[in-house]
Amino acid sequence: MSESRTGWTGKFLAVVRYEILWNIRKKKFLGMLVVAFALATLSLAGGHIVSAFGGTPVELNPDFVIGSNVGLGGFVFFLFAIVTAMNTISAEFESGTIVPLLAKPISRTTVFLGKLFAAFLTLLATYCFLMVYMTIGGVVVYGPQNNLHLVPLSLLGALFSTLIWISIVLLLGTLSRSSLMAALGALGVWLGTTIIGQILGMLAGQGWILTYIPGIGNSGFANGVLSQFGPTGTGVSTGTDSIGPNLINYILHPSWEVTYYKIDIGVIPPEWIPLYSEPLSNVILTSIAVALVYFIGFVAISWYVFRRAQVTE
Repeated sequence: MSESRTGWTGKFLAVVRYEILWNIRKKKFLGMLVVAFALATLSLAGGHIVSAFGGTPVELNPDFVIGSNVGLGGFVFFLFAIVTAMNTISAEFESGTIVPLLAKPISRTTVFLGKLFAAFLTLLATYCFLMVYMTIGGVVVYGPQNNLHLVPLSLLGALFSTLIWISIVLLLGTLSRSSLMAALGALGVWLGTTIIGQILGMLAGQGWILTYIPGIGNSGFANGVLSQFGPTGTGVSTGTDSIGPNLINYILHPSWEVTYYKIDIGVIPPEWIPLYSEPLSNVILTSIAVALVYFIGFVAISWYVFRRAQVTE
């Protein structure tokens, strides 16, 4: 790394440049763009593909872009976090490059912050590409779009959602010094919060717990009623993965109330039972607070572990 500037800013930018160039050499950034392009294209063309095989014809949808969440979902946020952060710290220990890296006149805090910021820039560039591509593609495929000025909120929400998973992957990689353990450990967390948590929340009526755990969160319905076939209205997820869509819905429908239900499978047919309701604004504030707490907490622990890590030749 070049040390032409000796101030903290120069050293910080040198670490950022080192990390970004490493990502480019390893084709990580290119791979993320390819995956993002493929997923966004599938999201845009999915309706036409189904229609070509006998599905219902594709109609104009003026709300497609703001409802697409940048063409991503919870699993893709997790996947991008894995690709971005699984070897940010751990790979340096695995390859032995941590020794010459820390031998330079740069503090460990600067190295850690530089690597984290480089991961953020990589993610930001990928999501900006997705936002532009989905906006143009949505207009071409589904006709003129409404409320395009709200699309940046999807970008903001996607960044929030992915940064939480990045902090989890970074913590596991820093603790284990293994990229594989970071990926597998994060996968276990994602499976637990997404699949097992959703099942238990729906059947046991304790889904409120999921609101305070990274991921999809609890599931409710807004702007609807409970019919004989189940809840109607717009589905709302309270988790950190839905910050973007919830922000957009709140700006468009500030008076929405979200109602949560559980399924009583002890009767035939199964019965939906209302549990409680809350304003959509509460859902948003809670998910943002949860995101900040987890991100700051996990990053702080990762930084502390990295500072205290023993490095041998």
